[in-house]
Amino acid sequence: MKIVVMDRSSVGDDTCVDGFYRFGEVEQHYSTPNELVAERVKDADIIVNNKNLLNEASLKDAQNVKLICQLATGYDNVDVEYCKKRGIKVANVRNYSTAAVVQHTIALALSVLENLPYYDEYVKSGTYASQPRFSHYGSLFYDLEGKTWGIIGMGNIGRGVAKVAEALGCKVIFYSASGNSTCTDYERVEFDELLARADVLSLHCPLSERTKHIINADALHKMKKEAILVNVARGAVVDTKALSDALLEGQIRGAGLDVFEKEPMVPDDSLLAVKDTGRLQMTPHMAWASIEARQRCVDETCLNIEAFLQGKERNLV
Repeated sequence: MKIVVMDRSSVGDDTCVDGFYRFGEVEQHYSTPNELVAERVKDADIIVNNKNLLNEASLKDAQNVKLICQLATGYDNVDVEYCKKRGIKVANVRNYSTAAVVQHTIALALSVLENLPYYDEYVKSGTYASQPRFSHYGSLFYDLEGKTWGIIGMGNIGRGVAKVAEALGCKVIFYSASGNSTCTDYERVEFDELLARADVLSLHCPLSERTKHIINADALHKMKKEAILVNVARGAVVDTKALSDALLEGQIRGAGLDVFEKEPMVPDDSLLAVKDTGRLQMTPHMAWASIEARQRCVDETCLNIEAFLQGKERNLV
């Protein structure tokens, strides 16, 4: 049994991947350019992958492949229909980063709400030490308690965020982008009502034709001027140019982003024109990546391989 790990770097050097070795020969690559995928998988029985494109072009000469394990929940980079025709099973990892993403969502919202980078710099620059007063509150911030927290995507992460937001004193409302939500714990509203009522709007929906650019110029115009947008879903659920324009023009108060339409972000991304940290704070797609979450991702992948070898179905897509 030969296991080829395409992008070891995706889970970080500080995670342990020794579990793969109990299943057979392991060939690890720190990362793999897409033009080298076909060559590296041609003798594989099992492919462990994160972002590389796995389709007919890259898999046609890999006649031994029986299982593709995504080191992630998403699998839009895998041609599942082609794999079905070939009898190749595809497994993903589920719910391994829920706690981490919930935590980061709350952290981004609170940091933008209170503009913490501004206050951190105010102290570290020495300005606070040189002023006569004991306090400084030059960048306005507001209580979260009593505000309305809106959510798009009431899956495990959305529900986790809702629970914390409610504990912080917020009224939680949500919109079901798919229309199929079974959640009855919180008030479900239509899209325009969500935009009009939310003081904080966090995005936790998958990317689909229905959700691509669901937050566009029209949606941003319908939001409160003091609203904060948090995106930890997929970059393309937000129209980047529309958001940067809205922030520069003061249409909404601010945004916290962990995901982008192009990753890594391109040097001329319009969001980089927004310098005010009270308007925009960004992190490099790391909400999912606590050390615990990354290790769970590897361990769950090992369990997927073990189940497959035992003839059991586990996390197959």
